[in-house]
Parts: sequence; C-alpha cells; structure tokens
Amino acid sequence: MSLITILESKGSAVITAHPDEPLLSAIETLAHHGIGALVVTMDGREIVGIVSERDVVRMLQAHGPDALLLPIREVMTTNVTCTTVDREVDELMAIMSNQRIRHIPVVDDNHHLMGMISIGDVVKRRLEDLESERAALINYITIGG
Repeated sequence: MSLITILESKGSAVITAHPDEPLLSAIETLAHHGIGALVVTMDGREIVGIVSERDVVRMLQAHGPDALLLPIREVMTTNVTCTTVDREVDELMAIMSNQRIRHIPVVDDNHHLMGMISIGDVVKRRLEDLESERAALINYITIGG
C-alpha cells in the first residue's frame, strides 16, 4: 500500500513556518494545531527545513528562555528526510524507525511539498490494514474457502 491512500484520507494541507519567524511563533503554531512538527519554507513549496518539538526542547535546554526569540532558521533541522507518494507504508515505517523521526514531508517529483505524514498516520493505516486482513481471514475460516 502506498502513501497516497494516507494523504487522501487525512488531507494534504500542511502547516508551515517561515525561517525568519521567531521560535515562539512556531511553538504557538504547533500548540494551536496540535501537531508535532512544521515544515519550514520560504514560499510554501520548497522545503528549507523542519522544526519539531524535539528541536524546540533541545534549544530551550541549551539557551533557556532566550531561545524563544531565535529565528526558526537557527533551530530547524536542515537535512530533511522526505518521501514521495509512491513509497510503500512498510518501507516508510522502517525509514522513520531507523532514523528516529516522527514526521516526514511528502514531496512531488520536483521536490515540492505535497503533504506531511506522521508516524501516527502510518501506524493508524497499518492497524486498519491488519484489522481488514483479520476480518477476511475470519470470514474465510467461518464460511469456508
């Protein structure tokens, strides 16, 4: 199963931030939308970074309250792992697990932002698939092949 199914069910809207915004603004956006990461972009399409809750915590630990005034560009992760919609869910789960990342931007062939997938989205979809397989097996066993 590919990621397009996840994006179609959850929608492709992505909450973004500008690299010149202060970290406090990113924290407010994360809290307001109940999300764990923001794609950082200048134009809404080209990804320049990602800022996550983990990035925020690291900066607060290192700089204290002064971190809140830093521009996002000084806090964000710039080496962003991205994926395309044709990637299989199991493969994405392995990548996210191995790299210890919880959010991954989805991009098109031109590396333009199309959506965002969280590990929660992936696990939810995988559980739905397992439940469907289980129901099919129970049906097969009780009704007969």
